[in-house]
Amino acid sequence: MNVLVTGVAGFIGHAVTRALLARGDAVTGIDNLNSYYSVQLKRDRLADLKTPSNTDFSFHQLDFANDKALDAALGTQKFDMIVHLGAQAGVRYSLENPRAYVQANLVGHLNMLELARATDTPMVYASSSSVYGGKEQMPFAVEDRVDHPMSLYAATKKADELMSETYAHLYRIPLTGLRFFTVYGPWGRPDMAPWLFTKAILAGEPIKVFNHGMMSRDFTYIDDIVAGVLACIDQNPADDGAIKPGGSVAPHAIYNIGNNKPEELMRFIAIIEAATGKTAIKDFQPMQPGDVPATYADIDAIVRDRGYAPTTALDIGLPRFVSWYRGHYRV
Repeated sequence: MNVLVTGVAGFIGHAVTRALLARGDAVTGIDNLNSYYSVQLKRDRLADLKTPSNTDFSFHQLDFANDKALDAALGTQKFDMIVHLGAQAGVRYSLENPRAYVQANLVGHLNMLELARATDTPMVYASSSSVYGGKEQMPFAVEDRVDHPMSLYAATKKADELMSETYAHLYRIPLTGLRFFTVYGPWGRPDMAPWLFTKAILAGEPIKVFNHGMMSRDFTYIDDIVAGVLACIDQNPADDGAIKPGGSVAPHAIYNIGNNKPEELMRFIAIIEAATGKTAIKDFQPMQPGDVPATYADIDAIVRDRGYAPTTALDIGLPRFVSWYRGHYRV
């Protein structure tokens, strides 16, 4: 299979690409290597992919929100699948730099839909559990209404789902949207809690504990996420008139992809303390604007349709991340 992956230097994009290459697929990767977080980390991920054994990997540094650059780089190249994982990430940063989210997540997503339409290529794309906003009824199901996003980031991801529904309806392109639930693991993002807490605890610095610790997340280990993404790559939504997860009769399905087991923040911190052998200095803070107190994925649809089966408990996954972090940064 010949696969185009956007956000290939990102956390999930890097992991999905490694898995695709390992099973013998060819991957063309796109990433603009923006400075939202460490560019060096992104380059390290690329270096991990650009090994002598990975001869089926090629990389283009470009912004997929620039349609001319996208067309110039890809030319007439044909793909069997597009995996669109690139985006401007981060809930809190969307309060500081909203235009970056409109450009990457709206204009960029439209460009990828146009590429899928022009080349008649199925696409799997990243949405987010953030679309559920501050819903109190849990677990979150793909059939739930998601009309009240609590951040611009969440609003752009909901807009991506709506644009995808339109393209699937008009052009009958098989599209699969994945609402990721708090992904963590080796090579993770420096702006997320596992990294922030591990770094601070090892350095003896305080960690910010929002909502005074009364938060929970459906933390999902990266290997489980990759298995779910690959399952969706390998099976497209059928154009058979049946109602798909998310409510579409077009070939467009939306799935939650999580661990189906929310974990309390204080337990999360305790596991990192045990893995590092150090006690955290906790700086209790109020809830941050745009954040939500809890996430909890109903994964019945992706289990039924794609055989998804997360297996990595937090007690296993977090120590693996801490071990990777200490090895990568020699701390």
